[in-house]
Amino acid sequence: MGRGKVLIVEDSAATRDYYKEYLQRRGFAVDEAYNGLEALEKFAVGRYDAAIVDINMPKMDGYQFIRELRGGERSYTIPIAVVSSESKPSDQQLAYQAGANAYLVKPVKPDRLEALIRLFGIEPEGAGV
Repeated sequence: MGRGKVLIVEDSAATRDYYKEYLQRRGFAVDEAYNGLEALEKFAVGRYDAAIVDINMPKMDGYQFIRELRGGERSYTIPIAVVSSESKPSDQQLAYQAGANAYLVKPVKPDRLEALIRLFGIEPEGAGV
């Protein structure tokens, strides 16, 4: 079971802050990235138990980020939840093909994200110790 460090990959500062503040209040350690490229840089130097990823971002979109994370040299297996405004079944299919574990369509309340993270087996830092 993971120990609660979540990376939010989202180009909207307001959305990142909204999810970050909620998850931190619930005991999760949260880091953030503006796009997929920045997120890959964070993975190169840090450890995360789960990622929440938007699709439409500058420089590197969510699909490409997930493909890079899953197929890269280290081939990360952490749970990835896509949270996107793209609601077509084809968008969801692309995310799952890239390696996402879950797909939620915006708007998503933060308590739904927390429930999904816990469903992934990730608990807040210090829980159960």
